[in-house]
Amino acid sequence: MQINQAGLEIVKRFEGLRLKSYKCPADVWTIGYGTTTRAGVGINVKSGMEITEAEAEAYLVKALDKFGAQITSKFTRTPTSNQYSAMLSLAYNIGAGAFKKSTCLKRFNAGDMEGAAEALTWFNKAGGKTLNGLVRRRAAERELFLADDVAAVVTPTPDAERETRSSKTLQAAGAVAVSGVTATGAAIGDLSETVQIIVVVCLFVLLAGCAFIARERIKAWAG
Repeated sequence: MQINQAGLEIVKRFEGLRLKSYKCPADVWTIGYGTTTRAGVGINVKSGMEITEAEAEAYLVKALDKFGAQITSKFTRTPTSNQYSAMLSLAYNIGAGAFKKSTCLKRFNAGDMEGAAEALTWFNKAGGKTLNGLVRRRAAERELFLADDVAAVVTPTPDAERETRSSKTLQAAGAVAVSGVTATGAAIGDLSETVQIIVVVCLFVLLAGCAFIARERIKAWAG
């Protein structure tokens, strides 16, 4: 699996882009999007180092791929894209070794998703102090972890809704008409042959009369 866009945005937002080396709150030399020497992606981060943004992107991709490969083997159940991305963001931040021993992973493998999401938020300290940045990052990861992976829902346009309603109305009218004709035919079929003839003649006369009246009214309106 690979980190999804939502997970990647969390990593980028909270790691931040620094093109000059600096010491993180844990007193570790860091550069780019939180890349350290311990990440093992081909860079020895030290004081006074500078890289380009393209290099920072390349190191981030390599690091995420490497961390993903290290933690995937520890899953005993298949995570959703959001769950995987949230846990990979956590592992990238705290280290693959710490993640493998985490309660978050244990609860996830046990099927306790709410518990795993809660345990994910526990990693909010550096140097024994709770950091607001880590609190916000864990909250974002927890939200992503618990979010459903759903397909896009296409919302009908007003025109489409009107067409659908019109179609359904016509279908209903047709069904009523067919139902009426069928019912009438069935009722006539139950009568004797002589009565059937009388009924048919009466219906014919009635329809002819209605047609005559309608024609005369049209002539009157036209005149």
